[in-house]
Amino acid sequence: MKILSIESSCDETAAAVIENGRKIISSVVATQVEEHKLYGGVVPEIASRRHCEAINGVIKETLAQADLDFNGIDAIAVTYAPGLIGALLVGVNFAKGLSMSTGLPLIPVHHLRSHIAANYLAHQDLKPPFLCLVVSGGHSHIVEVTDYTKMKVIGKTRDDAAGETFDKAARTMGMSYPGGIYLDKAAQNGDENAFKFPKPKVDGYDLSFSGLKTAVINMIHNADQKGIKLDVNDVSASFRKAVVDSLMDNFVKAAENLGYTKLVLAGGVSANSLLRERVAEECEKRGWEYFYPPLSLCGDNGAMVGSQAYYEYLSGNIAGTDLNARATMSIE
Repeated sequence: MKILSIESSCDETAAAVIENGRKIISSVVATQVEEHKLYGGVVPEIASRRHCEAINGVIKETLAQADLDFNGIDAIAVTYAPGLIGALLVGVNFAKGLSMSTGLPLIPVHHLRSHIAANYLAHQDLKPPFLCLVVSGGHSHIVEVTDYTKMKVIGKTRDDAAGETFDKAARTMGMSYPGGIYLDKAAQNGDENAFKFPKPKVDGYDLSFSGLKTAVINMIHNADQKGIKLDVNDVSASFRKAVVDSLMDNFVKAAENLGYTKLVLAGGVSANSLLRERVAEECEKRGWEYFYPPLSLCGDNGAMVGSQAYYEYLSGNIAGTDLNARATMSIE
């Protein structure tokens, strides 16, 4: 089964053709990063306009790379939640138009489920059940994946997401958008024990990053006011360690308490080098299996949407012409 999938939840206009949820036939991503760098973050109105301009060309290129027309496509899939509402509406309405004009079924896909599914494209033997840590600019969840379309959130951030925390810390240090990437690079040349940051304490498996974000911003501002020059690499390394420690403590604790021996990492922050290293280290120490997507599939892309769409289709999740975008929605 070949699915043409569309992703437009934030600042990437993307499409892909995916076969049977596991094989990438073609994938195209048009990014807006350079434009949003001017503002230090994503401007929703600009993102929506750029999606309108790019989406037709992206889909044409995706089909051309796959050497297919709509006669060779079996279904249309689209991210409909969660995300920037204006950006989502561009993809949803375009997908609805394609579905109506071609007669192909329309598959609605949840953005975070797609990030998890990116692993199915990279690891052909990966199957549920498993425990997944989903970390991105807007989300930080620990999710039980009991089946391809059956998921339960057992822990999540109560305030800021890990990705947002990295970006805000990086911006305070003068790094360009998207800051998390540059902070990770700087941290690789720093001393992770140079500075001590507070350890968030939250009940259960929930997470919290607001205090960490405030601590690093205050530390940098106080140093600036006193004329003290901090080593950016050391601050980055110490802060990165604090965030990753918080994520891994709860992730590993949840796995041990719930009896999971297969751990999966997903989302944009799964590209963070220390987080990937720690997942591998903790799992190898315990003899557990672990999976994370290649760097090319960590960020938003159409391929992950097409992968999850295949399993949504098998479960009977087909949308009508009344499909609408949703800015927020639980992964469950």
